[in-house]
Amino acid sequence: MGLAASAGVFLALIVLPVLAILDRAAAAGFLPSLPGSRTVVLQALRLSAWTSACALLVIVALGTPCAYLLARHPFRGRALVDSLIELPLVLPPTVAGIGLLMAFGRRGLLGPYLESLGITLPFTAAAVVLAQVFVAGPFYIRAARAGFEAVAPHLELVARTLGVSDWQVFWRVTVPLAAPSLLSGLTMAWARALGEFGATIMFAGSFPGRTQTMTVAIYAELERDLDGALAMAAILLGVSFALLALLRLALGRGRAVA
Repeated sequence: MGLAASAGVFLALIVLPVLAILDRAAAAGFLPSLPGSRTVVLQALRLSAWTSACALLVIVALGTPCAYLLARHPFRGRALVDSLIELPLVLPPTVAGIGLLMAFGRRGLLGPYLESLGITLPFTAAAVVLAQVFVAGPFYIRAARAGFEAVAPHLELVARTLGVSDWQVFWRVTVPLAAPSLLSGLTMAWARALGEFGATIMFAGSFPGRTQTMTVAIYAELERDLDGALAMAAILLGVSFALLALLRLALGRGRAVA
């Protein structure tokens, strides 16, 4: 009974805020009545969708080799590298935003070099993508590393003895076997990128149609219209739940095939 009661209390802490958002959003009609608010929602949705997609491409392209390196190749300082990669998981988002600004801003470490090349990152859509990569990348790398570590090394060795190149072994043997973990990490990273707020508003600002993602738009709308903020929160909640359901379905099919 004690375990069930504890589980019930914790579940209530999760479910009640979700139900409260849906209840109030339904009472308000889910979408604000003002045409301007609808435009803000659509712009924020489009921006969140394509920036998170771009962030995922960067995360997969850079994070997959990194995860494989950590999983398969011991080297001096690997524990330090692993800790640095996971640092964004515990770093406050506002601190992450300030860090990005101090690194890539005009007066940051790389700012003068970027400016000499005609590149401006802060308060642009590229800044949104960079912030999402920073906070969401570790989720993918952790899951991908666990997936690669779960693949028996002798399976890769057998494939190599058959004359298959390392690149073909990776794509034909390692990736298919680690696919459930890769998909899990990809989905979690996508959800984290969609929900990113602190680093984004510090590094990219809140410019409608340019850097105002759904989370930033919710915060801005909350100061003007509670119903509008609730509507956007309900939409983002639905998207997040859909991503979670998709992950569960994909992992279930993966286990069934295996």
